Amino acid sequence: MNEAEKRLQERYGKKLGALAAEFPWNSQLLDLLSHRSVRAYLPDPLPEGTLDVLIAAAQSAATSSNLQTWSVVAVTDPARKERLSVLAANQAHIRQCPLFLVWLADLARLRHTAQRLGLPEAGLDYLEMFVMAVVDAALAAQNAVVAAESLGLGTVYIGAMRNRPEEVAAELQLPPGVFAVFGLCLGYPDPARPAATKPRLPARAVLQRETYAPLESQEPAIEEYDQTMRAFYQQQQMAVADDWSHHSARRIAGPASLIGPRPAAGRPRPTRLRAALINPPLTAQEIPEPDAGLFLFVLNSKTRPPCSGGEPRTPACDRRTGEVELKLCY
Repeated sequence: MNEAEKRLQERYGKKLGALAAEFPWNSQLLDLLSHRSVRAYLPDPLPEGTLDVLIAAAQSAATSSNLQTWSVVAVTDPARKERLSVLAANQAHIRQCPLFLVWLADLARLRHTAQRLGLPEAGLDYLEMFVMAVVDAALAAQNAVVAAESLGLGTVYIGAMRNRPEEVAAELQLPPGVFAVFGLCLGYPDPARPAATKPRLPARAVLQRETYAPLESQEPAIEEYDQTMRAFYQQQQMAVADDWSHHSARRIAGPASLIGPRPAAGRPRPTRLRAALINPPLTAQEIPEPDAGLFLFVLNSKTRPPCSGGEPRTPACDRRTGEVELKLCY
């Protein structure tokens, strides 16, 4: 078995000999196929200059309209990593890794720039800009991950940074308009606790050609994947009772289940973030006042009539009048 065959088998849980034999593989492709989530790290510090190189790689990612609507906070202080780990369901690898990066959707820099120039910045209030900032942050972070893995480092994303966004914002002193999208642990993997490559869905489940095929056509691939993941869960002795389909369905059952791992004993499940996405949308009375960790985006507000008295439509106006069409609170 050549190296490509080995990596493909690990990634899909089965042999893909034809693809491995026919394609002109290179080291970069093989490295991409080898990605895995590392949750056990050595205490060794990273070499001098590593962070600067990773940020240069991150800044080399694509960014919409060159607006660069992301930032990142590098955390090495053990006490701060401890506090952030508590806010992220007590995940020990946040405390353990020598470098923890918190990737931010950052609209504050653009707003400050426009205000400094005396120019309008109302476009930042639209959901489109928030989506753009999240995409920018994700693209930059993935570039950093690829760079880190090329240096022999391990990584794992921490989505639980979104569990308690206001407390994370306070800990990192984020200004209004900046949101922690996810964290990223970096460090040298502990060889005593090796991480396995988790199989993915068969390519035919995610690859659509020309148009999106009926969802029913994906069912054979998903059933095949369920068998692959049952075997993987058992091999890795993971606490997953059945297969990918049931595990994933439980994960999307409701707002509370979207949080992921349960928080420490005695702490409530932080459902406020996801509850804002429930249909029907929040009423005006349910929308809290904005603060450092909470922002309101109004969709299509400029296409709707002004508020009472002719003032421009704003989140505050909608809150007073009860004229809420759709809001995303985070």
